[in-house]
Amino acid sequence: MHASVSRSYPSSHASDAAAILRLTATAVLRYGLVVIIAWFGAFKFTPTEAHAIQPLLANSPLLRWLYRVLDTGGASRVIGIVELVIAGLIASRAWSPRLSAAGSLAAVGMFITTLSFLATTPGAWAHVDGFVVPGEAGAFLIKDLFLLGAALWTASEALEAALRESPPR
Repeated sequence: MHASVSRSYPSSHASDAAAILRLTATAVLRYGLVVIIAWFGAFKFTPTEAHAIQPLLANSPLLRWLYRVLDTGGASRVIGIVELVIAGLIASRAWSPRLSAAGSLAAVGMFITTLSFLATTPGAWAHVDGFVVPGEAGAFLIKDLFLLGAALWTASEALEAALRESPPR
């Protein structure tokens, strides 16, 4: 009986390894998310990306208004600035879990917005051999489903850290 009971509890080495793995995975997920968001944010300052996102924004009920007040490059740069700020906020985890959580939650909103383009962008879906599959635009956007999960994870981890630092009253 004692042997079966002891097998149900992890050894301290296994527990330590699991904790190290979790910390490493969280850091890779967080800072990988930062790099991807910052990279796409910086790319928004190029004419190539400004023109590439134009069909997505122009067909979006949420963002088409940008083209009423800005040209193609201006709209892209505004989005780039927002993405760079979000990346910076997420990266601030070591100094401010609260700011990092805010950045992650902003990324959640950003990825929900970009995933909405799957429903509003012509050509986002294609029919291939009887299957509905992502078209060219859809193939680019579908990655945001994973990134949404990463943003949710980093938000939850940072919020937990923020609450440990200053518990609610």
